[in-house]
Amino acid sequence: MASNGTNGQDRRSGFLEIYARLKSELLQDPAFDFTEDGRQWIERMLDYTVPGGKLNRGLSVVDSYKLLKGNELSEEEFLLASALGWCIEWVGMIAVNDGILLRNHIPRILKRHFKGKPYYVDLLDLFNEVEFQTASGQMLDLITTHEGETDLSKYKLPVYNRIVQYKTAYYSFYLPVACALLMSGENLDNFIEVKNILIEMGTYFQVQDDYLDCFGDPEVIGKIGTDIEDFKCSWMVVQALDRANENQMKVISENYGKADQTCITRVKAVYKDLDLQGVFSEFERTSFERLISSIEAQPSKAVQEVLKSFLAKIYKRQK
Repeated sequence: MASNGTNGQDRRSGFLEIYARLKSELLQDPAFDFTEDGRQWIERMLDYTVPGGKLNRGLSVVDSYKLLKGNELSEEEFLLASALGWCIEWVGMIAVNDGILLRNHIPRILKRHFKGKPYYVDLLDLFNEVEFQTASGQMLDLITTHEGETDLSKYKLPVYNRIVQYKTAYYSFYLPVACALLMSGENLDNFIEVKNILIEMGTYFQVQDDYLDCFGDPEVIGKIGTDIEDFKCSWMVVQALDRANENQMKVISENYGKADQTCITRVKAVYKDLDLQGVFSEFERTSFERLISSIEAQPSKAVQEVLKSFLAKIYKRQK
């Protein structure tokens, strides 16, 4: 059985073992009589789509549940926490490619492993809710980008915050902790403030992402940022539009969204003139202070630990 030790590599390899088990169960699902070709197609599609990246969201369920429980997880508990973690990784794929098949795998996993649990219905409800929020956030992002291409004045902070909250924060930050709370026998209605803290953390995370896309070291973050040429409703451009004088506004409107290095350099020069690096540093400092204060106001020490573990992973990250 998979290892659930504290060693990061053991934890990750144990989590990947559960993926292999879930995949095998889905490929042997008695609800559909797979041909061999069909089974191979699904297996290749799953392996290509689901288990890539850092797996932070899925592993956060395991980590959060362990902190709430206060000791090592049994093999059964590790399996269940990992199964929910993998369901979250599946949600992320749906946000990207709206795969109907992938969407239908989630209730199959939940039914197989959680049907007898008292929180089964709450889990189904939670995943349905967060999937709807994530898909709606994705839609809002696409619509806003489309409108922004003809009218940059659409890129305002309230619009940006709404996109980020629904597209990223619910599934990346709230969903892993909500899963762990349900497994611990808690009622999510009692954790509205925890939800709000996690949504704010998710917004802070996305602002960091947007900043790193522009000013991060490509060798550290592992990619070259493309928000400027992709006409993204990025935190950077929202802040710049809010501060720019007439000249700077002209430079942004003439160069933003163009896949030309000269245009990208001109936009970044405006960002530097407006000291958006300083603006970001101040945002990071005040966000951290506000989050710590909100976290320490939580009555449960275990919940505080969970929230602080999330914040520690993202504060002043470089990638």
